[in-house]
Amino acid sequence: MTVNSIAETVASLMPRARQELTELVAFRSVADVAVFPKSECEAAAGWVADALRAEGFQDVAVLDTPDGTQSVYGLLAGPEGAPTVLLYAHYDVQPPLDEDAWQSPPFELTERDGRWYGRGAADCKGGFLMHLLALRALKANGGVPVTVKVIAEGSEEQGTGGLERYAEAHPELLAADAVVIGDTGNFRAGLPTVTATLRGMTMVRVSVDTLEGNLHSGQFGGAAPDALAALIRVLDSLRSEDGSTTVDGLPADADWDGIDYPEADFRADAKVLDGVGLIGHGSVADRIWARPAVTVLGIDCPPVVGATPSVQASARATVSLRVPPGQDAAEATRLLTAHLEKHIPWGARVAVEQVGQGQAFRADTTSPAYAAMADAMRVAYPGQEMQSSGMGGSIPLCSTLAALYPAAEILLIGLSDPEARIHAVNESVSPEELERMSVAEAHFLANYARSKQA
Repeated sequence: MTVNSIAETVASLMPRARQELTELVAFRSVADVAVFPKSECEAAAGWVADALRAEGFQDVAVLDTPDGTQSVYGLLAGPEGAPTVLLYAHYDVQPPLDEDAWQSPPFELTERDGRWYGRGAADCKGGFLMHLLALRALKANGGVPVTVKVIAEGSEEQGTGGLERYAEAHPELLAADAVVIGDTGNFRAGLPTVTATLRGMTMVRVSVDTLEGNLHSGQFGGAAPDALAALIRVLDSLRSEDGSTTVDGLPADADWDGIDYPEADFRADAKVLDGVGLIGHGSVADRIWARPAVTVLGIDCPPVVGATPSVQASARATVSLRVPPGQDAAEATRLLTAHLEKHIPWGARVAVEQVGQGQAFRADTTSPAYAAMADAMRVAYPGQEMQSSGMGGSIPLCSTLAALYPAAEILLIGLSDPEARIHAVNESVSPEELERMSVAEAHFLANYARSKQA
């Protein structure tokens, strides 16, 4: 195996990878049966299982996890005495949101301006293809030098914890010397990056009731307690005047001590409209990587079209709270619930239901696996040194794996550069990043095997 041979092999495999990603993106694999039927996720899981079997994986299984979803597992045995590396991705995706706002159909992979557009292209169906490309390149150049386990999750985007609970009940299944989580991305396209921290999360559904039924707003408005107005008021209590998250008892003043994120770059990446200010205080990196962040994900209330002049009897919302490393997600859930119950106005009845939770994660970037990855990224990105950054999102499985396998080295890489627009309309992946990160992962596996032989 030579430096050039891996890169040349991956380059030759890219047309096939595009076709496979087209097939995988076509599945509307949103793990929420209220959005798409469960059969879409089941079909995607079957596709992933077939892809692993075609690569020679053994013990391929579609696992029924406790949250009612499916994850796909496979084992590829390496040379005797070789270390074991677990490769992770997820095949479930976020809902497409407003399909009319997409410039091309969300479940049809479409090339435009040098990128491939489609829901899940970067997050994280492209991550699964990255693993396949790396393994194929090694097989074509002397063989895979490590034992590989692959786990493709089916409910990561829902945060329902099915795979975490399955792993806890079957701790031997995912045991490995190193874990590569293919679900983050480079700080910027062309800048090789590992993710050092992830925020945890909690998600709650808050329901407010004030009346036995809706009332005519002219006859009763002004005295009748409006449930929607009560909900709006309690949600507003979660932010200070400058937009900072304010949950009673939850610290929100930590600082980030790693790579900087200039405000001008963030505004461009987030596509903030001219004249609109950012929220919160401190550096951008402080706000998105080191501090809690609350987001109202959705509100059930009458749409504007067809709305009647009524005082609302009931309203509800889903609220997400991102929790930085050093804060416990369960305690954050307790504090968020207490805050909502305390700040509800007018004695309205409020019920808070937890619908998702995951702990934050901090990687040990001084471990030997990170040295192996740094060397690999120098090869895949000539002239660039590996950077480490935070990520405001959550991958709850990371903390579960760290607890189950404390000796395992966990690395987070992926394809979600800022232009990927994950979770938004017009999600995309850079094929150049897919190619280079696949090269990097292949060299990492080879480097890691050598480091364990030394």
